[in-house]
Amino acid sequence: MKTLQQEPGPAGGQSIAHESAAAQMMGSVLYIDDIPEVKGTLFAAPIMSNVAHGKLIKIDASQAMKMAGVRGIVDVNDIPGQPILASFTGDEPIFASDIVQYVGHVVGIVLADTVSQARQAARMVKLEIAELPAVLTVQDALKVENYVLPPVFVKRGDASAALAQAEHVLHGTLEVGGQEHFYLEGQIAYVMPQEQNQWLVYSSTQHPGEVQHWVSHALGLHNNAVRVECRRMGGGFGGKETQAGHLAVWAALAANKFKCPVKLRLDRDDDFMVTGKRHPFEYEYSVGFDQTGRLNGLKIKMAANCGFSADLSGPVADRAIFHADNAYFLEDVEIASYRCKLNVQSHTAYRGFGGPQG
Repeated sequence: MKTLQQEPGPAGGQSIAHESAAAQMMGSVLYIDDIPEVKGTLFAAPIMSNVAHGKLIKIDASQAMKMAGVRGIVDVNDIPGQPILASFTGDEPIFASDIVQYVGHVVGIVLADTVSQARQAARMVKLEIAELPAVLTVQDALKVENYVLPPVFVKRGDASAALAQAEHVLHGTLEVGGQEHFYLEGQIAYVMPQEQNQWLVYSSTQHPGEVQHWVSHALGLHNNAVRVECRRMGGGFGGKETQAGHLAVWAALAANKFKCPVKLRLDRDDDFMVTGKRHPFEYEYSVGFDQTGRLNGLKIKMAANCGFSADLSGPVADRAIFHADNAYFLEDVEIASYRCKLNVQSHTAYRGFGGPQG
């Protein structure tokens, strides 16, 4: 391999291979699911709501418990620390308990001797849910003022006057869809109890420090009781910035209850259902311009589909505001940003982080 030490000089214009590219191409590098399982490891699978919004009355795992290899379930009753994820907004429960808020909302996990046993058993858990009205579109959320965070309004100059004086004015609406991260390595966590109530967490995460904080918070411990390792990820694109922490917390709670290592890897279908995507946005705009096409003024309403909790919706929506005038510096602009709460997955970071939506 060529190195800069062997060939001193500017790196620009040189073809320098990524240090692990060859090993990755040959399949010799290790990802979390390649780590040999410690004897006694249990495997977990999520128990998910099939209702978009409702009151959770009962979790019936009796049929699942009769299946071969099944060891038990973990739910909100097995949290020694705080039942809320330690996010900066503090608005997302570790497990849905009283209310389920989207199809795929995790109410608990099943533990079994093998991955297939856990996944089959999770499908056998029966949830009794009394359905409630669901908010499923941005327009419905706007009508009832259902927000995860307060709206933000930004003004510069006098957009109303600029539009009134403009030679031409266009009015319109626009929708920008979401996007699945589709990282090649799905979400995964492997948690091992250590001595003196210490914990080792292997997590496919973009934010090991946050995973450490979330796990320790859920276990009722100080941060230094939890060590998080991420050798490499098979893709992230923002999808593992916050939401890798969910799996680490769930696996840690199971490892704490059953006093053994626990691995939790979502299959692709479950990953699609549980995790958030790029924020879809809807817009209403009025823009004024002159005969040459020069922009004179802009009024725009941005409404983000944030899902059922805030996650990173605040900074994503803020960055969309900052990018709204793009390469222009509009002297007369008025922007209204709405962070809408819907009964869908909580949307999260995605490459561009609000820039494309802006």
